[in-house]
This record gives sequence, C-alpha cells and structure tokens, in this order.
Amino acid sequence: MPGENLTRDEARERARLLTVHGYEVALDVRSATEPAPAAGPRTFRSTTTIRFSCAEEGAASFADLLAPHVHSVTLNGEPLVVDQVFDGTRIALAGLAAENELVVDAACAYSRTGEGLHHFADPEDGETYLYTQYEPADARRVFANFEQPDLKAPFTFRVTAPADWTVLSNGEEAGREQLSQPGRAAATWTFATTRPISTYITAVVAGPYHYVRDHYTRELPDGTVLEIPLGALCRKGLARHFDAEEIFTLTKQGLDFFHEHFAFPYPFGTYDQAFVPEYNIGAMENPGLVTFREEYVFRGRTTRAAYQGRANTLLHEMAHMWFGDLVTMEWWDDLWLKESFADFMGAFSLVEATRFDEGWIAFANRRKAWAYRADQLPSTHPITADIRDLEDAKLNFDGITYAKGASVLKQLVAYAGREAFLEGARRYFRRHAYGNTRLDDLLAVLSETSGRDMHAWSRAWLETTGVNALTPQPAYGADGRLTGLTVLQEAPAAHPTLRPHRVAVGLYGAAEPGGPIERYARAEVDVSGPSTPVPELAGQPAPTFVLVNDDDLTYCKTRFDERSLDGLRAGLGAVADPLARALCWSALWNLTRDGLLPASEFLVLVEQFGGYETQVGVLQMVHAWARTAQLHYTAPERRETARAELAAAAVGELRRATPGSDHQLAWARFLAVCAASDADAQLLTGLLDGTARIDGLDVDQELRWAFLEPLAAGGYAGEDTIAAELARDDTASGRRHQVRCLAARPSAEVKAAAWRDVVESDRLSNALTEATIAGFARPGRPDLLAPYVPRYFAALLRVWEERSIETAIALVHGLFPGHGDQSVLDATDAWLAGHPDAAPALRRMVLEERDDLARALRARAADGPPR
Repeated sequence: MPGENLTRDEARERARLLTVHGYEVALDVRSATEPAPAAGPRTFRSTTTIRFSCAEEGAASFADLLAPHVHSVTLNGEPLVVDQVFDGTRIALAGLAAENELVVDAACAYSRTGEGLHHFADPEDGETYLYTQYEPADARRVFANFEQPDLKAPFTFRVTAPADWTVLSNGEEAGREQLSQPGRAAATWTFATTRPISTYITAVVAGPYHYVRDHYTRELPDGTVLEIPLGALCRKGLARHFDAEEIFTLTKQGLDFFHEHFAFPYPFGTYDQAFVPEYNIGAMENPGLVTFREEYVFRGRTTRAAYQGRANTLLHEMAHMWFGDLVTMEWWDDLWLKESFADFMGAFSLVEATRFDEGWIAFANRRKAWAYRADQLPSTHPITADIRDLEDAKLNFDGITYAKGASVLKQLVAYAGREAFLEGARRYFRRHAYGNTRLDDLLAVLSETSGRDMHAWSRAWLETTGVNALTPQPAYGADGRLTGLTVLQEAPAAHPTLRPHRVAVGLYGAAEPGGPIERYARAEVDVSGPSTPVPELAGQPAPTFVLVNDDDLTYCKTRFDERSLDGLRAGLGAVADPLARALCWSALWNLTRDGLLPASEFLVLVEQFGGYETQVGVLQMVHAWARTAQLHYTAPERRETARAELAAAAVGELRRATPGSDHQLAWARFLAVCAASDADAQLLTGLLDGTARIDGLDVDQELRWAFLEPLAAGGYAGEDTIAAELARDDTASGRRHQVRCLAARPSAEVKAAAWRDVVESDRLSNALTEATIAGFARPGRPDLLAPYVPRYFAALLRVWEERSIETAIALVHGLFPGHGDQSVLDATDAWLAGHPDAAPALRRMVLEERDDLARALRARAADGPPR
C-alpha cells in the first residue's frame, strides 16, 4: 500500500505541467467468466490511449497504473522498455513533447475488495457481475491515467464482454459490434464520449443484470425539451424484490427539484442507477451511472426510515451531478465542496420534493450524531481539511466532511437566506462548469449573492475544529415566570473557538397536567461570545424545559439546565413535536457520551419513553445508542443486568406495538441485538420454528437471520442449525449472514479460525471479510477475545503494508478490542509510543479507537450505582 500513495505536492506539479485532452479506454472482460487461474490473480485486458499537452517541452512526469503486468508502453509512437518505466504503480514519462500520446496495454486484476473492477460470482445462479468503484484513486487499477481530480478530460470507453450481458458506462451506448469467435458469443460496446470529468467518477458496470428502463422529460426555459433516458438495475437474483418504479419516481422528483433550483440542465446524457453486490460504501456519484450498495434492494419488510434513507442517498448522489461532477474540487482538501453540499441538498430535496417530509428529523438525529462524534475525536479537522496525500483523503470521507459540513450549510441558509444561497449555487455552476474549484471560488459567489462577508463566516465555521455547547440559563421570579434567559456558549479546551450561531430558543410545557408538552414561545437570536441574553422570553410562564437550537438551525451540542433535565426525565414521551423530541434524544445522548448523564439513567429513559417515540427512524437511532451505552458506558458490574432490562423492555414493546407496524419490526430487531437470557433465546427460537407467535410480526428471511445470530453467539444454535438456515437462503446475502453467525459462536476454535481467515489470509471477499469481523467481534464473551489483544497490535503494521486500504481500514477498526478495559488502553498507548513513524493514516485510526475507549472508561466511571 505505501507505494501506491500520491502527495498533494506531486499532484500540483503534475497539474502545472499537463493538460489532458482525452482518454480512449478499451477493456476486455471476457475472462471474467472463465475459470480462475491456478496461480496469480484473474486479469482482464486494458488498453488506454491518453492525449495530453505539456507546458514545458522535455519535462518529465508520470502516469498512474496498478497492474500485475504491462504488455507495452508507447509514448509519441516510441515503444518504451516496460521494466525501465513501470515500477508497479507509476509509469515514468521523460522527454515530453508539447503534444503527447501515451498508449498503455496492460493486464489488470479483477478485485475482490470492492476497489477497481470488482468481480462477483453469484452463488445462487453462478452468474458473474462486474462493477467499478474508484474514489479517491482506484481508476488506476483498471486503466492507466493521471489519477487526480483536477486533470479532467473527456473519456471514450469500449468494453468487450459476453454478448448477452448488460454493459454500461458514463456515456450512452453509441454502438455495439458482435464478435466472431468460438464458444460463448461476445460483443464490443462503444460509449459516447463524455464531457470533461475526473478519473475517479468514470465507471463501468457489466453482467447479466436485471435492467429496467424509463425516461424523464422536461421543457427548459429556452423552450427546448430535455430528454434523459433512465435505467435501474440489480442482480437477477434480486429482481423479484426490485421496486424500480419507486426508484424512478424519486429520480424524477429529484430531477425536477434540481432543475428548478439549479437552473443548469443535467449535463451527462443518460441516468442509470445500478445496485451492485459487495459494495464498500453507500453509493457513488459516477455521472450517468450511479452505483449503490444492493442492500438498498430490500429483500424483506423494512421500515419507512429505511426507505427514507435510500431516498436520501439517491438524492445525495443526484446532487453530486452538479456539486462534484460538473464542478469538481481541485484537490481532496476541498472534498467538502461536493460532500457537504450533497449531504445538505439530499435532505433539502428529500423534504421538499418527496413523500419523506420528515427528512430534517433524520438529519438532526442521525447525520449530526455522526458529525458530533467525529468532531470530538483526536483526528478532528476543519471542514476544509489539510489533505497531504491519498491516504489522508481516504480517511476524510467522515462525519465532518459530510454531516458537519451539511449542518454548517444549513446554518448558512438561516444566516444568509435561502434565495441568496441558491443563487450562489447557480452562479457557481455557470462560472465553473466542467472545471475545478477551491474554497475561495465558492466564497466569492456566496459573498456576491448574500451581500455578506463570507470569508469571516468561513474562518469561524469552515477553517476551525470542534463543536460548541450551548446551555440555557433561565432565571425565575417569585411568581414562577421567567425574568430572563441567557444562552451560554462553551468550547472544548483543545479547540477554544466561540462561533456565531443563529439559533431559536424554545420554551416547552403542557397546557394542563398530563397533557402534551408543546412549544408555547420561541425567539430567534444571534449567539456570539460566551453569553447571549434572550430578552424576548422574559415574562413567559416557567417551562417544563428550554430547548436551545430549537428547529435545529445551528451545529452545536445542546445542553439543558437542571430544571429542564428534570422535566425531560419526567415527560420526554409527552413532547409532541417530533423534531423537538429528536433534538432532546440527541442532546441526552451527547450528555451520556460526555459522562454528564449516567449511562444507566439514559437506559432508563429508553426503557421508559422509547415506546412513545412516533418516528421509527428516531427510535432505531435511540436503540443503537442504547446498545452502545449498555456495552460501553455502563459500569462493568451492572452491564449484564442492563442488557437483560433492555431485552425485557424490547419484549414488552414488541408485544404492545401495533401489529405489522414499523415500530413492531424495530423492536423485534432491537430484541435481536440485546437478547440476554434463556427466556429470550426461547422466544427467538420459537419465532424461528413457529412455536411462538407475535400478532402481526412477519418473521421473513432477513428477520430470521437477525434472530439466529444472537442464538449462535449465545451457544443456542450450532453449525447444523446455521447450515439449515443457509439451505433456506443460499444467496449472496444468505452467505454473508451464515459467515457472520458462524464467526459469532462462543468457541475458542471458532474465534481462531475467524482470525486466520481475515488476518492471516486474504482469501475472502470484502463482504465476507466484514461479516467475519462482525461475528468474531460480537460482544458477550470477553474471555474469548482477550487473547487477541496482543495479536491485534502485533498485526497492525503488516495489515497496513500488505492489504488494500479498504481492507486495512475494515481490519484496523473492526478488530480493535473496543470492549476492553484500562489494560487495553495501556496497550494502545504502548503501541502508539513504540510506532511514532507508522503511516499517519494508520496512527489516526488507532488514535480514534483509543479515544472511543478512553471515553467509554470515563463514562463507566461516571455511571451511577446499580438501580
């Protein structure tokens, strides 16, 4: 891995020298269906022609390529000696002319890690499926190129594949030639030349995909008609579950929204959306060919929150067609220029254009929780980050770049106004179409449209780190009414920046005892400095609680005064407004993480008020927080008691929930993760074999696997039971569940085998590696995992050096002994002290895990005595 890196300085120098005029890429993937070779990787033919100019005749530069074998390299008609110019990651280019043509003929390797051209063999029907995934820099695994975002160029792809396959790329199909050959019929697809785009968003999808077509039509302001062919595809084995009509409905709603607000016609011709197997991320914004993880094709009943999440992802990727694809950041420092905007526009369009009008609740509750955690890690960074190289870039696809950035943009809209923000976006697209930008380019248009100094705003919000805490300080008179209210702002000592916040402060109370708790007064105020009075609220009746950052206008940790906290302890379930309630849950969780609210008390709130939560997405987030609190933050002596109490609450709510409802399903899944007792196991077993029944609960295949995993982890289900379940569901998804259940079993031999499979071997695909890690690390038997603490630290350097970065990230984070105690923290500190020169990206991940463990130890110390 270290030899694959590219630094910012190298990229800047190459961009100074080179201008790329176009790529022609020919890929021959007929080998994908042939038997794997006895030795070495399975490969495909990749032939690339790059035409480019050089600002300094005679200068030297390099092209990027990761390939096991290069057949030939030709520069300006002259063959180069491959062994002299190719070192395994780069092709040296010396003596460049003013105008150049580079031709590289290589054998590139199919991937099983989700990087480059991924090869998947479907266990259900034996079919082969291919797709590419490149960001930030894996196009070089598929074709020779200049792998950096600011060397954009038009691309023409040709792909030779089995003739009965579906083959797609960024451009529309321009031609197809049937080949004359023995054996299986083949064809070569040629695709229309793209507009100038970056290498990391080029794409190819190939295989016997189930492909559904539609179209989108829109009359533009000049009277012309925009026609966009639409496509949606998935594996044949998922076709019966594929709700393509819903995908197309959301797609058309999104295209309407973005055309109306961006006033720049969709620039990339076709719009296909491919749901692909073993995908490492949620989705990727390849222009004209967006790829998604196939888990978004739901195999069984799921909740509205899951459909909302999929819709948000779809719209996030669509926003990238403008923010990221049409206009692209110059280097990964400004990754936020696309990701923050896409995250914000995804939620914005979700609420305004689709049936999911609760989108801002999910944003406040789920996305911002991701940001708050990331912003309190030792690896926190400004939204505009300092990205030295590709390894840095890979780790900055985080909660700060996405969710904090989106939160700050939401604050900007409140600060500068919606229309000023959207007009700034329109000018940004017109001014920089098909080009690359930096922060200053965006600030310039926003300053123009808002009439405000965006540089001051940027210094406060984009160029600093950390999250502020806002706390209300109410004062009461003898009559019980407010005599005043002040908002206190704090910053962490390590990042002592106090920022300007546009916030709403809400007063909440019940009109009569036992009635719903509703907002009866609200004031907007610009918070600045450590203390800001809110005189508008003086004279109001005493509230049950005060909510600073009401309506979620800013990015901050919300705190409560003690009286408000007492009000929520008694009445959280009575809070009527779902956004206000979600903000309260989020604030209570942040208090728990910070050791200011005992974890045991948070769990009591979940058990007491979880059943009152009407928003199923909020409920599922609260469930996840409760599980984390029980596992990591409760005092060790009461951890199992806490788990039993959560499981009992889950069983009770499962039986009380409306039959067949999303809430019933959410409680069933929560029971599966916290089942603790023989009685819990008996209930789960009965639900699986039909001897137990809960009215309205459909135990479909996905829920069966969810129930089987805790049974396997608890020793209630063995290998034969797991094998029998696989026989019911011998699919790609079933295989992943099987592997996870097998690795979860409570046996030293099982844990040893799982460790060998993922650490000592690379035989598993990315998806099966992740499933094995999850099963191996499932909590509950610390005695079985304790021997792997020293082995984890001993393996770190080797894992980082020998594995691809995606696999290394999965192993470093997934196998860290995060359920440990002070001895694990000491071992982590010893490794960090002993390896000061380890790769910065590796040290960053270990530091992040250390911080989570240290936070957990502090929370355990703060947890109250047993109830």
